Amino acid sequence: MNERPLTPYLCLAGAVLLWGTSFAAMKYALLGFSPLAVVFLRMVLASVLLAAVWGRVPKAGRRRGDLAWLGLMCLLQPCLYFLLEGFAVALTTSSQAGMISSLVPLLVAAGAWAFLREALSGRMVAGLCLSLGGVVWLSLAGSAEHGAPNPALGNLLELLAMCCASGYMLVLKHLSNRYDSWHLTGLQVFAGAVFFLPGALLGEPGWLRDPLAACSAVPSASWLAVAYLGAVVTLGAFGLYHRAVASLASAQAAASINLVPLVAVLAGWLLLGEALAPAQFAASALILAGVLLGQIRSPARKAASTRSKSRHKAQRTSPG
Repeated sequence: MNERPLTPYLCLAGAVLLWGTSFAAMKYALLGFSPLAVVFLRMVLASVLLAAVWGRVPKAGRRRGDLAWLGLMCLLQPCLYFLLEGFAVALTTSSQAGMISSLVPLLVAAGAWAFLREALSGRMVAGLCLSLGGVVWLSLAGSAEHGAPNPALGNLLELLAMCCASGYMLVLKHLSNRYDSWHLTGLQVFAGAVFFLPGALLGEPGWLRDPLAACSAVPSASWLAVAYLGAVVTLGAFGLYHRAVASLASAQAAASINLVPLVAVLAGWLLLGEALAPAQFAASALILAGVLLGQIRSPARKAASTRSKSRHKAQRTSPG
């Protein structure tokens, strides 16, 4: 069955919406849990849901040497990424953490040019620069918020998390032509549940002494936030992005990440009461304009994309 032309872009839009709201949800989850416990619980919940349908997930396509790539993918995302971001969101505001995520397209574009030989058009570069300028404006127009004890350190940790996310996206592009998106997502959440178990137990010692009392002491808002992060964001965002990146160039798919700060700022404003100045609205519009500019392709690039998809299709149907 041929995929509809708009399907990859709709998948990207869904992933951006989920990722953007995840920062505010993380703030709510941190009201009752440590950062590592939040990540562990969301990985466990996602693992349980995927385990229920794991037998129906296609798993064909593995080749010699893929084990190292799969291990690197899981190490970068979710292990290192969530380790860094969990502490980052505890130290800075959800809006600022979301803003830092806009650096991903620049990092991915540079990596795709260096390692995958993916060309960048002038329109893509202009769109990335325009949206990055909007993010800088958005950041400068913001004000200090409650719940951000060390925003400088938090933003640095978020930047390191984005470096991990960029590397993950490049590795994903290498694997997405042969592996089903839910197979890759399952491997990630299973690995994440194991990776974050020790830190979760150390961060929540009450779980070992009196599990029932420790769980009952957690606010209901934190439990709901964890459920949203594990069942909706972790599975939905990963699955949607995996589906999109299989049909789009790495830099083009990553350009949509510039919309995450816009969603994060709006979610922080609506759900957490974080300040949103009038200038931030204008900066958000600039980000949107940059993303739209970067997504528009010339006829030559469209033809090249069509040829690339044909090659990918041939690779999927070839033996081995």
